[in-house]
Amino acid sequence: MSGKSQSNESVVIRSIRQFREKYFNARKNVNDQAHAAADTSEDAPPAFLDCLPVDLQFLIMTLLSPVDLCRLGATSSYWRAVVRDPLLWRYFLVRDMPNWPSIDHVTMPRLEALHTPLCVGEEGMVEPGHDFMTDYLKGYPACRQRWCPQRPPYRVVTSFLQSLVVTTTEPRYAMFGPGMEQLDVSMVTRLMHTPDVLPVAGIPQRQINGIGSGISYMYKNQHKFNILTLYSTNRAERERARVEQQSVSNKLFILEGTDQSGHPQFSPTPQVQEVCQAVDGFIYVANAEPGRDDEGAVETAQIQALVDPALGSSSRPLLVLSCVSREEPDPIRTTSSSTTRASTRTPCVDMAQRLCLPMLPNPWMVQDTVAESLSGVLDGISWLLGCSGLRL
Repeated sequence: MSGKSQSNESVVIRSIRQFREKYFNARKNVNDQAHAAADTSEDAPPAFLDCLPVDLQFLIMTLLSPVDLCRLGATSSYWRAVVRDPLLWRYFLVRDMPNWPSIDHVTMPRLEALHTPLCVGEEGMVEPGHDFMTDYLKGYPACRQRWCPQRPPYRVVTSFLQSLVVTTTEPRYAMFGPGMEQLDVSMVTRLMHTPDVLPVAGIPQRQINGIGSGISYMYKNQHKFNILTLYSTNRAERERARVEQQSVSNKLFILEGTDQSGHPQFSPTPQVQEVCQAVDGFIYVANAEPGRDDEGAVETAQIQALVDPALGSSSRPLLVLSCVSREEPDPIRTTSSSTTRASTRTPCVDMAQRLCLPMLPNPWMVQDTVAESLSGVLDGISWLLGCSGLRL
C-alpha cells in the first residue's frame, strides 16, 4: 500500500477513535447522573459492534457498499455519527474514484477539496467545509441515478406526445480525437463490423472534403443517428510519419498561437467549422492509455475550439470516450493493496480533469471504452441521445 493511503487510513482511524472516546465518556456521564437521580433500571450495554476495536470497525466499513454503510448508520446514534465522518468519505473518494467507469458534469467531484491537509482536531470528527459524502454518493455508479435531475411533469407529457410523431431527422454528432488514430485497434472499424453492438444503418457516399465521412447507426433498433468521423490525417500519412518519425500537419485545426498562460490556441479549418455548425453534439475519442498527460493542453485547446459557442449552441453535449485498445485483466483489489485497474488506463475522473471539462459550458460525460470489445460505447451513446432529447 502506498504511503499516502496509509496516511489517509491512519487519519480516519484516529478521527473515529477520538470520537468514540468522547461519545462513550459523555454517555457514561449521562448514565451516572441518571443513576444518582433514580436508580430504578439498568442501562442496556453497548452493542457488540460498538465494542470492537476501532481498527476493526474501520475495516468492516471499508468492506461495505455505500448503501450498506448508510444502513449501518441507521442502527444507532453512534454509528450515525461515525458513518458521516467526512474524513471517512474522503478516504473512500480517493480510493474508489479511479475505478469509476464514467463521470459527467453533474456528478464530477470537486477534486481541489482533496488537496486540503488531512488533520483531526482535538474534538475529533469536526465537520470541514466540504461534503465528501455527497460527492461520493453523487459519483458512485450505483447511486448516481438518484442524483439525476428529475423531469417536471409537463416534460414527461411533452416527451410522450413527441414519441407519437414520426420524424425522419437523425441527430448528428462529430467524432474526432487521438483515440481514433493512435490506438492499435481502430474503434471506428470495430463499430462498422460489430452489428451486435450498433448496427450500421447506412453509409452516405459523400465525403467531407477529404477529412471524413458520415455513418448512420441504429440504437436498439429504434433510434437512428449519424456520426461524422473527422480525422486529422489519413492512414497513409500517419503510417509514413510513424516510419519516418516525423510529425504531420493537422487538417482539422489551425494553430493561432498561445494565450497569456502559454497554452496553445486553435481554430477549426473552414470545412470543420461547417461541420460544427450542422451537428447536434460531439464525440471526442481520447487515448486513455498511460503516459499521455503531457498532451492535455493541446487536446483541451482543440476541444474548446470545436465547442466554441460562436459555432453553435453551448447546450450541445460532449461525449468523451476514454478509450484503450484492449481490456487488461482486473487485478483483485484487497484492503492491503492499492493496485487497481486504473494502473492500465487513465481514470475517467483524471481524464475529465486533464481535458479541463469542468470549465466547459456544455453538458459532458466521460465514459471508459475499450476499442476491441466496444465496452462502454452503448452507455455513452445512450447518454448522448438522451441529451439530444430522444426518449429512450
